[in-house]
Amino acid sequence: MRDGEQQFQSGRGAGIREVARRAGVSPATASRSLRGNPSVSAATRDRVLAAARELAYSLPRTPDHIPLIGVLARFPSQWYFAEAISAIEQTLAPADHRMVLHNIGGAENRRRFFERVLPLGQLDGIVVVSSSFDPVERAALDRTGLPITVVGGYVPGRPGVGIDEEAAARVATQHLIGLGHRDIGLISFDPNETVGLATTRARRHGFDAALADAGLRERPEWIVIADGSRMAGGVTVAEQLLTQPRLPTALFAMSDELAIGALQALRRAGLSVPGHVSVVGFDDHEMAAYMDLTTIAQPVREQAREATRLLLDGATGDDRQRSLPVRLVVRGTTGPAA
Repeated sequence: MRDGEQQFQSGRGAGIREVARRAGVSPATASRSLRGNPSVSAATRDRVLAAARELAYSLPRTPDHIPLIGVLARFPSQWYFAEAISAIEQTLAPADHRMVLHNIGGAENRRRFFERVLPLGQLDGIVVVSSSFDPVERAALDRTGLPITVVGGYVPGRPGVGIDEEAAARVATQHLIGLGHRDIGLISFDPNETVGLATTRARRHGFDAALADAGLRERPEWIVIADGSRMAGGVTVAEQLLTQPRLPTALFAMSDELAIGALQALRRAGLSVPGHVSVVGFDDHEMAAYMDLTTIAQPVREQAREATRLLLDGATGDDRQRSLPVRLVVRGTTGPAA
């Protein structure tokens, strides 16, 4: 097996001295390494972590131990994730649990978490926010035996609270079709990004299904992939669409940030919204109302609170999924097709 797939089976009763001996360091250095002390070099810490993994060793809990819950999020500073993280922290505090945030939005961040943080055994539970994992990463999570719940996504074998992403995207697209639009484009998240795969696929399926139900043909040149999900990504892909000989009369963006960026680019180009192009977003970001953006509103905080309560109640090892309702909020960026 590769290192990332290694089973932690040997030395169930191992202690810190055995870990130190295997790593070739003193017990004190081994302890500092496992506790993340910055005085230990990266090479030494990696050696100690490898020894701890081989011996299935984790730091013992003290009698006054306060449970530590890890929150895994792709883009912690963005609106959806920030809302969820805030609700998780507010739900954990009355239960005397602490939260530690881990940004897993890039390959290096994920590698660091799975190779350096997770093996320390310091977490008492994990809440995953709208993220997916590859089979090796899922196996590493499973080996911990920790309770894990999911907000706004799907991890096999783990309970979650979210929305029906596919149905919501279908509603957004049907709204445009109902206004008479037949030339509809999509501003999509990156379908190759592992940690956002489930959400992207579901929203794309909803978009495709709505077009198919209406007998409309998908135009590949109007399916644009944004770099990330920030407003700048929406600006870039809208400018990309503006170079084409013909524009769609409507756009569905997979997030409000992308939709707001697209609005800015379209208006800079002298196009009226919704006169020339209608735009619908997704989330009901706090800026959506200020931008008069038509969008799909989802209850982010409620999803996060319920998923955290599931964790506190000890729910784990099942595939229970609860889907909360969404609603279409019609504002000024959508109108009848010209």
